[in-house]
Amino acid sequence: MATETPPPSKPHNRLPSSEEFAEVQQSPEFADLRHSHRSFAFPLTVGFIAWYLLYVLLSNYAGDFMGTKVVGNVNVALVLGLAQFLTTFLIAWWYAHHAATKLDPKAEAIKSRTEGGA
Repeated sequence: MATETPPPSKPHNRLPSSEEFAEVQQSPEFADLRHSHRSFAFPLTVGFIAWYLLYVLLSNYAGDFMGTKVVGNVNVALVLGLAQFLTTFLIAWWYAHHAATKLDPKAEAIKSRTEGGA
């Protein structure tokens, strides 16, 4: 007869109180983490939105330019449209890399200190 064994218990970290959360939010380490995130994400977001709007505006108002053949039946509009997808994937990869190398270590240090691990 097989017996069910319970899964191994995970060590429970102490959850911080509301006051401790507020204290962490005011700490220089958290401000540095927030600055690292914002200084990366906001300019990239603005840049991508501008790039997207440029594509939309060119599509609406520069039909002759967008219809220019590049190779065979491939025109500028198709190339720029595919470049939108490429840009999206590159930004996602770049952000994941930035988060893993810059943001996650800072966030983990704050988390471990807040939960009593440090």
